Amino acid sequence: MNGRQIGLSMLLVAFAGFEAYAVYQHGVVGIFMAVLANSATTVAFVDLCIALGLVALWMGFDARERGISVVPYLVITLALGSVGPLLYLIRRERSAPARALGVARA
Repeated sequence: MNGRQIGLSMLLVAFAGFEAYAVYQHGVVGIFMAVLANSATTVAFVDLCIALGLVALWMGFDARERGISVVPYLVITLALGSVGPLLYLIRRERSAPARALGVARA
């Protein structure tokens, strides 16, 4: 595990813990009620959806280039938000050195 994977893993654990705490405290329905409570929180939610959509597109192109399946990460992104891209980046770092060697040989 390299330094990037360790940093991403720490971020993932912290965010997943915070997300779990929010679900424990408010429940899934409560979180969506809070998100849709007013225009400020709704615009933040829509902005997050747009950003995650763009990240999902990038993940699809990047995964195709690397020959790995993006489907599990897209499903996790739909269910848990940023957890999916964080897991993808950790997985991507694992394949980065092999890919760099393959490019150097070409």
